Amino acid sequence: MKRRFDTYFPWLFTISDFFASLLSLAVANYFLQRFHVLGATEFSAFLPLGLVWILISILRKDYRISRTDEYDQTLSSFSVTLLWFLGVTAILWTPLQAGNYRWIQILALGITMGFLMGMFRVSVQLLLRKYRASGKNYQNAIIVGKGSTSPRLVDVFRIRKDFGINFLGYFDDLSNCDQTQGGIADLFEKAPKMNLDLIYINEKLESSLVKRVIDFADEHYIKVKMIPGKSLQLEKSLSFSRYGDFFVINVNEIPLDHPLNSFAKRIFDLVFASFVTVFILTWLIPLVGILIKLESRGPVFFIQKRNGLNNKVFNCLKFRSMTPNDYADSHQATKNDPRVTRIGSFLRNSSLDEMPQFLNVLMGSMSIVGPRPHTLPMNDAFRPQIERYNSRHKIKPGITGLAQVRGYRGEIENTHQIRSRVRLDYFYINNWSFILDMEIMIKTVYELLFNRENAY
Repeated sequence: MKRRFDTYFPWLFTISDFFASLLSLAVANYFLQRFHVLGATEFSAFLPLGLVWILISILRKDYRISRTDEYDQTLSSFSVTLLWFLGVTAILWTPLQAGNYRWIQILALGITMGFLMGMFRVSVQLLLRKYRASGKNYQNAIIVGKGSTSPRLVDVFRIRKDFGINFLGYFDDLSNCDQTQGGIADLFEKAPKMNLDLIYINEKLESSLVKRVIDFADEHYIKVKMIPGKSLQLEKSLSFSRYGDFFVINVNEIPLDHPLNSFAKRIFDLVFASFVTVFILTWLIPLVGILIKLESRGPVFFIQKRNGLNNKVFNCLKFRSMTPNDYADSHQATKNDPRVTRIGSFLRNSSLDEMPQFLNVLMGSMSIVGPRPHTLPMNDAFRPQIERYNSRHKIKPGITGLAQVRGYRGEIENTHQIRSRVRLDYFYINNWSFILDMEIMIKTVYELLFNRENAY
């Protein structure tokens, strides 16, 4: 049954994905015409788009939903398919060629397809997990070598039934527990009768034995995976680099090291920051500038040296919210700080003082979302105290960040707060996705509207 399912699932997924895309296109067509964004278009005109969608989906092999993938990985892969689909549609689809609202049409189509097809893809993954958790569509697995991190992997199999991995036992020369099927030599005799799908090899096995197990697995069409030791059981997945016939593990590679991810984040930053600059900052800067000048002497902007990407120093822009003083860099603002002006208090409470940092985004020294940049004295003080503190500078600092929407914003009163900030920044850097950025931005709006406790 398990092998039959693996054979038929790609076909089932492709067919259902096609019909789901047609349904999404029908909904998009309804709304586009209802709001007069698209002229009268028969639904038959959308049928080629369904074929385009399924062709891109097949070429990208979206039907390969790994049993260990999380939902964000599924949505990330789906987002790439959607971008390809919208690009092809914008170029080739005839009904858009004569339209006056072309980009609005594409945007509306993208939002509708993104929402409905995204829900469909996640629903498929959810159903697969429930199906596997019930004991169906499983894969038989053994582990060669019990020491080190092997028992932890067995615990994962036991806890995550939705992975659908049926652990049959160890083959190890030293272990004699209930789950031991025999010594390593017994593997080559017993394994052909066990209907195996996966062999996990402990990293401490001798290289000659590892090669023998791999050769045996190749002959019997069994997949082999290596279990990294404790030093490589990190908080993210590992990737590999190839040097001819030699492979090395990229231990500390991050998602934004990938050129496509970095390019996509930069394009979004430029588009969003340009929108804010043109439609908000063009009138906000003169207005706030006049109010600041009316209350106190000094510049409109407060320009502060902060650490950015790779620890390089940049000029961070803010609206000046204090009277000019010699302690702006070394002393954090506190509640009822006498240095803060009346207009400055309003700016800080509403976070409007940070708005000029969209200019930093345009200049390339900051991003919309990322770890918040600290002052140079703060970095000098925290770096010796906090483990991996400098890792937060592996990417561009942000106007908002994961730590800020989780409640760690404003004044740092104790070591626990900065440790929590760094921990959340580290998680963000190693688990970045476009969807995570969108979640942080939405939560930032919520925090700005309903949670002003630490804004002073």
